[in-house]
Amino acid sequence: MGVLLPILLALFAALIGGLYLLGVFRQRRPGEPPLDKGCIPWLGHVLEFRRDTLKFLERMKQQYGDVFTVQLGGFYFTFLQDPLSFGAFVKESREKLDFNKFARHLVHRVFGYVAIEGHHQVLQTSSNKHLKGDGLEVMTQAMTSNLQNLMLHNVGSAADQRTWVEDGLFMYSYNIVFRAGYLSLYGNAPHKSEGGEEKAKERDRAESDALFSEFRKYDQLFPNLAYGVLPPRQKMEAERLKSLFWDTLAVQKVKTRDNIGGWVWDMQQALDEKGVEESMIDRYMLVLLWASQGNTGPSAFWLLLFLMKHPEAMTAVREEVDKVLKESGQEVQHGGPLINLTRQMLMKTPILDSAVEETLRLTAAPLLTRAVLQDLTLKMADGREYLIRKGDRMSVFPYSAVHLDPEVHPDPHSFKYDRFLNPDGSKKTDFYKGGKRVKYYNMPWGAGVSMCPGRFFATNELKQFVFLMLVYFEFELKNPEEKIPEIDFKRWGFGSMQPVRDVQFRYRLKY
Repeated sequence: MGVLLPILLALFAALIGGLYLLGVFRQRRPGEPPLDKGCIPWLGHVLEFRRDTLKFLERMKQQYGDVFTVQLGGFYFTFLQDPLSFGAFVKESREKLDFNKFARHLVHRVFGYVAIEGHHQVLQTSSNKHLKGDGLEVMTQAMTSNLQNLMLHNVGSAADQRTWVEDGLFMYSYNIVFRAGYLSLYGNAPHKSEGGEEKAKERDRAESDALFSEFRKYDQLFPNLAYGVLPPRQKMEAERLKSLFWDTLAVQKVKTRDNIGGWVWDMQQALDEKGVEESMIDRYMLVLLWASQGNTGPSAFWLLLFLMKHPEAMTAVREEVDKVLKESGQEVQHGGPLINLTRQMLMKTPILDSAVEETLRLTAAPLLTRAVLQDLTLKMADGREYLIRKGDRMSVFPYSAVHLDPEVHPDPHSFKYDRFLNPDGSKKTDFYKGGKRVKYYNMPWGAGVSMCPGRFFATNELKQFVFLMLVYFEFELKNPEEKIPEIDFKRWGFGSMQPVRDVQFRYRLKY
């Protein structure tokens, strides 16, 4: 018995420790939000959450109100679903709510990149320099040139007979926007080594198309990869694809290309100066590729689809585009020069801007998450206060909390191209709930420290693609009665949503 007792005590201690880790003993303390641990130890509600995040959070809100804590895969998440109180989440100090800790973990799991201390500041500085304001002018010109190479390379050739071409709208939009964005950021095939400009453009088209095919495979694995639940065979495929991208986007290979984007070049230089190994910088190039191109193509699909399904929206946007083109002194003619689509022209499209914002309201669903580094008090707009524990996580899901709130956005499931326009044509920013102005009325890019640093470039990409489609092409749905497809629920929380199926359309050159 003397020998057996210590063994039994050790087993008992291990059992208690295991139960503690599984969250069995967690209880709601006075002042904390309602707590729901779920029926399964440690896992909690994670299976239902992953199956349909929107439906799960709506169920929790109906049961507990707009603040509640749930267990998800060993972590406790407090969800804040009151848009009037988002400021308390967005503006809380980094000493208490930290985005970087969560982001570093995700980036390492998905892309194999180990972030350095101060990495976010390096990214922010470079993004502010190249992806907004005057720095965006160069990127806009590069994007226009690459879009025209991909979309219009047959103009004036024997293949240009104004015949209808049928394609899937999702794959067409994603393919073109991804490839043009990739070439604008990572550069073009050098003219000298390819034997001339046309040969170099042909190589750009071929290589970017092959890269998109591989990227699409990776993109489809992304949700399960992010959650760490890939089965063995898919995990091997993900590793193969990551290695392929690390090689394709390697620093030494990118340096041999022409017209490398300033953003990519600066990030390579900055990380090198910070002492990051070149092999790790190669990995970061994949992070930049996915962050910049993983959402824009799907958004382009939704935007074109909404315009085709709403003739009044299509007419308004088309008339605006034609007006801007005319005011620039340019005209599209058969055999004439390609248009020069500038950033200044894109700044004169408030109707298109509103249509873009409405598209993102309906189809962009990021999950904003912070690690709780210190015990804190969450102060709600209506005066309520909740205690949030150190070691937990806090999250906001704007899609259900504000994008689809009928009080903030009446008839929230309908596409209204002018929802973000005032009667005088200016941008509308005043939205209300309970008689109080809602500051965070649309959050497709996140908010605060986690707001997408490339949002201005991404918006420009969307607008340039649609602008060129309207100027150069006639296009229509193959079946005018085609219903808008459902959203793929597996991708809730990862930015722009994707459809469960493609939609067939046809297009041809106007001139």
